[in-house]
Amino acid sequence: MSKIKIISDSTADIPKNLQEELGIEVFALPIIDGDKEYLDGVSITNEEFYKILEESDKLPSSSRVAPGSFTDAYHKAWQEGYTDLIYVCLNSKGSSTYQGAVLELEDFYDENPQARDAIRVHIIDSKTYSMAYGYGAVIGARMAKEGKSADEVVAAIKDWIDHSRILFVPLNLKCVKKSGRVSAAAAFVGDALGLKPVITFEDGESKVISKIRGEKKVIGEMLRMVNEDREPNSPYMIVSGSNMEMYGKFRDKVYETMDVPPACEYPIGCIIAINAGANVLGIIYRR
Repeated sequence: MSKIKIISDSTADIPKNLQEELGIEVFALPIIDGDKEYLDGVSITNEEFYKILEESDKLPSSSRVAPGSFTDAYHKAWQEGYTDLIYVCLNSKGSSTYQGAVLELEDFYDENPQARDAIRVHIIDSKTYSMAYGYGAVIGARMAKEGKSADEVVAAIKDWIDHSRILFVPLNLKCVKKSGRVSAAAAFVGDALGLKPVITFEDGESKVISKIRGEKKVIGEMLRMVNEDREPNSPYMIVSGSNMEMYGKFRDKVYETMDVPPACEYPIGCIIAINAGANVLGIIYRR
């Protein structure tokens, strides 16, 4: 019988209550702001980081999960008798964390050859961000608790990732412009015209799929796009930022118009906020 450990990283934005309830281990990515360094979600809260973003002239940056973290996790899981460890990882095109996990696995097996037949490690490159892959870890952890096999769990996680889509709309283009998610020229024109980009990720790359003219139209247009594309009665998540007044309107409209309530509501995490800004609305759903 499989004994399965699920791990992920802080860019998945998995709420703390779900981490604790399902036993999902989450590695915190470092955040560098000038001469200060924080651990995402550990030594700084999302709300504290939103304030830093608002006041900072230079965009903070993030780094990969600390070297050695995966080796320690692999060794601990092996010693604790797990047959399978599944790491649901952030986009390999946006971070070297995935490559670090792969390299440390090779080193772990080289140093512990007897572990090769004892524990299988599955490293899943999500090619996306936030709960577009974090919810896959949640699905996998629930299935593991139900006694499903590791192959079934991995297949279900990959199925969610393959069909999930994230849409986020920055209501202020400051961070998006600095991060390069939208070109500086396009961001300038967008600000001048009141255009709000709708951004998603395809095969690990960010893509502007629409532009909404005026903040008042953002909620209606976002939900129109989701309802045209989403699998009916499937789980979805809604994402808040620093603009709680706008989020309140968004949330009310979601509950009023969607066929089922959201599976999860959560604040955008620090790593995503670096690129999207804190003044943002988001929704993640199954296509």
